[in-house]
Amino acid sequence: MRKQYHFRKSPNGFYAWDVDKLTELTASIKPKAIPVGQIAEVDENYWFEIEDDKPTCRKILNHMKMIEGVELRFPIILCPEGRLMDGMHRVAKAILSEKEYVNAVQFTSMPKPGYVDVLPSELSYD
Repeated sequence: MRKQYHFRKSPNGFYAWDVDKLTELTASIKPKAIPVGQIAEVDENYWFEIEDDKPTCRKILNHMKMIEGVELRFPIILCPEGRLMDGMHRVAKAILSEKEYVNAVQFTSMPKPGYVDVLPSELSYD
């Protein structure tokens, strides 16, 4: 799997967190089951929020392929406010599998982003 980041808008681009680092930081947090209906991002433009990123059929198919390949035994990652930082493909698989809950770990304080005011195209995905 290619390198992944979590993005949030910043004044001059995006804040970005390395998902591998988020996973390391949450390794000691005990997962809890949360209702999939609680994940607000399911009803938001989550994968295509970058200005030039358009939801083409090919891009949607790529996400579908990723959804098929994920394992629900790995918890999703939430920020202190309950917003998704990693795991939308797992959330989608849980919904498609008609599961009511998904395992999640949640930060108690927001970790500092690894990158500030960057564009996704400026980061390495190797």
